[in-house]
Amino acid sequence: MTTTTPQAATAPVALVTGSARRLGAAIARGLHAAGFDVALHCGHSWPEAEALAGELEARRANSTVVLQADLGAFDRLPELVAHAVGRFGRLDALVNNASAFFPTPIGTATPAQFDTLFAANVRAPFFLAQAAAPHLRATRGAIVNLADIYADRPLRAHALYGMSKAALVHMTRALALELAPDIRVNAIAPGAILWPEDGKDDAAKQALLARTPLGRTGTPEEIAEAVRWLLRDAAYTTGQVLRLDGGRMLES
Repeated sequence: MTTTTPQAATAPVALVTGSARRLGAAIARGLHAAGFDVALHCGHSWPEAEALAGELEARRANSTVVLQADLGAFDRLPELVAHAVGRFGRLDALVNNASAFFPTPIGTATPAQFDTLFAANVRAPFFLAQAAAPHLRATRGAIVNLADIYADRPLRAHALYGMSKAALVHMTRALALELAPDIRVNAIAPGAILWPEDGKDDAAKQALLARTPLGRTGTPEEIAEAVRWLLRDAAYTTGQVLRLDGGRMLES
């Protein structure tokens, strides 16, 4: 993790996990544009996180910090929150965006795969929320978890992934109950936003879009705006899962 001189922030502060690339980077950019100072967490994507920090610093100086941590290592979770608060002096928002995703066909799934998926998608968000709660309570802040429409509808060959996201949805509601009235906790369940980095064949893309009433993928910026709304404007909203899937869950 980077070390910097502690600074008392007057702007609201958000810690965004997995914020170096793809959806996480869009969320970080969106929150920064909305006036947040941002703690940019990364796992292995340090160069990308540093580049993003440089981009945001050019827009507003002293508004970011890059924090590297393995979210699978329990001890790094409270440490991550402590470093964010140590840098800015406060914490107003936690966005649990970082996630693990890979297939686990029945008959080949292993305990190690189970542990990896649940550590990234459930354990890390829970213990980050627990560590962040005292700081968020002081600012009457909020938490947003990135879930998935497959928390409700199984995806073939991805049982463990779907199970972990279903647990994240339950966690969202449980924390909303336990942390109220001072901290709001909500989740976003995206549909097709970005195609997998390892590719998806054109026929599969077209089949998925055919099942999406709006007939297109969503954009990272649309997810980022939903995160901003839940953190800043949705003052009477907690324990909810906002589906941003182009209507896909309406299809049988």
